[in-house]
Amino acid sequence: MFVLFVCVFLSAGEIYVGELDGVISPASSSYLLRSIELAEQNDAACLIMQLDTPGGLDISMREIAKRVLNAEIPIVVYVAPKGARAASAGVFILYASHVAAMAPGTNVGAAHPVNIGGEQVDSVMAEKVTNDAVAYLQAIAKERGRNERWAEQAVRESASIDAETARRIGVCEIVADDVDDLIAQLNGRTIEVNKEKYTLQTEGHPVKDVEMTLKERLLLLLTNPNVAYILLLLGIYGLFFELQNPGMIFPGVVGAICIILGFYALHLLPVNYAGVALIFLSAVLFILEIYVTSNGLLAIGGIVALVFGSIILFESDVPFLRLSWEVIMFAVGIIAAFFIFLVFLGFRAQFRKRQTGQEGIVGEIGIAKTKIDQSGGTVFVHGEFWNAVSDTVIKKDARVRVVSVEAMILKVEFVESK
Repeated sequence: MFVLFVCVFLSAGEIYVGELDGVISPASSSYLLRSIELAEQNDAACLIMQLDTPGGLDISMREIAKRVLNAEIPIVVYVAPKGARAASAGVFILYASHVAAMAPGTNVGAAHPVNIGGEQVDSVMAEKVTNDAVAYLQAIAKERGRNERWAEQAVRESASIDAETARRIGVCEIVADDVDDLIAQLNGRTIEVNKEKYTLQTEGHPVKDVEMTLKERLLLLLTNPNVAYILLLLGIYGLFFELQNPGMIFPGVVGAICIILGFYALHLLPVNYAGVALIFLSAVLFILEIYVTSNGLLAIGGIVALVFGSIILFESDVPFLRLSWEVIMFAVGIIAAFFIFLVFLGFRAQFRKRQTGQEGIVGEIGIAKTKIDQSGGTVFVHGEFWNAVSDTVIKKDARVRVVSVEAMILKVEFVESK
């Protein structure tokens, strides 16, 4: 009982610190919501969420903002380290916090809504979306007593400001060099949590880091378009190689896992399924090139389909939801080089001298085991005894060369000994 009491007493009042670095996505939402719940369950003094984001999905941002607005403990959003930003969806999360803080050299803003899916939106719909975002951010600003006018500018005009300007005009309350400086400035600050006054007591309280779980890290990784693209390619070609060579097992197992993860990742991203179809078509064309004589036309078609499929796979106005050109060129180059190499081996095999069967023995050098003339004789060639004929008389033990093969009889000619 005493040990349990001491543990509860020590955990109460801890300062929980998390880090949200990257796109606002379902993974980010899951992590932040779990961090808030954990801090509430352990009666934390506050939760500090260090933020560095270019923006992200609207639905994930609203989940986070709603949870922060209704949190039972103080939530401090800290844009850090130096050089970090709270852009687009990050503006809403910063505004929703009980205490907004920024490090020197950071910026906030550019909250104009963009079309994640990439399809064209008419002006009326675009205006509706913008007005909705303005109203939402201004409502949060009013709730937290922050600058409503700049909130509108951030959405309508994509306005951005640095940390000092943000503090001066009432967008954030604190500019701190690091987490320790932030904790020191938080101490004694009075804020309102769920309509009740709350005085932060942070001096001397232990700090506890909240790490992402393996599931959250995996989910965050899968929301990267480049990772989703690579998983899709590995899955497609792994399964194709297993189907072409049954029993290899390894490519099939890896391919199945990768394609399932790839499709799950595509479910989280603004995917264009015409791009997926072109990538599958490219794989089919590459495989057919191995078995069908097309003089390289199928391979060229496969390369073209793969390039165009990769380019249109993700259609979005948001840079972090588009494929990197470097990744596309690397993937296309590796796959194209591999299949072109296979085609080259096929061409070379067609013109190579046969090594087995009757055709493979033509041109071989042997030894006459008997006298050979037009009536016949015996030679030892290629490790075998053969019946042979010759237009000229060849003595026993002389060197001979196979000229042709007719009805299992070799036609040979005399070869001078070296």
